[in-house]
Amino acid sequence: MRSSHLNIIEKSDEEILAMAAPLWRDLVKYSNEGKYGEFARNFSSSLALAIDQVVAGHQFANSELARNLSQEVDSLGIIRRGEHVTVLYRQRSTKKQGEWLGRLVLGYEDGKVRIFGASIF
Repeated sequence: MRSSHLNIIEKSDEEILAMAAPLWRDLVKYSNEGKYGEFARNFSSSLALAIDQVVAGHQFANSELARNLSQEVDSLGIIRRGEHVTVLYRQRSTKKQGEWLGRLVLGYEDGKVRIFGASIF
């Protein structure tokens, strides 16, 4: 690995999943609790700037899915591109039948692993 520049795509799948799992767990926990500040604490600066906190707070308050995510999750795979990895999850709800696709985009910012994107569809 280049000493002056960290690139997450150089990590093994196991290393990436080990970094991603606690971040995804926190997103699920704080989404369920409606705690946007905690939810966004590991966001990259660019993601934090791009998200309107008022709109995000409204989505939390009014989304049955966002407030009822199951802690039971399966990782489906990892996609590497540029300086980011996308970890895909099978996400379930505690209130709605079925499964959703969770997407977590990770990379380095200032030497720390940060979230560059997160969504559930």
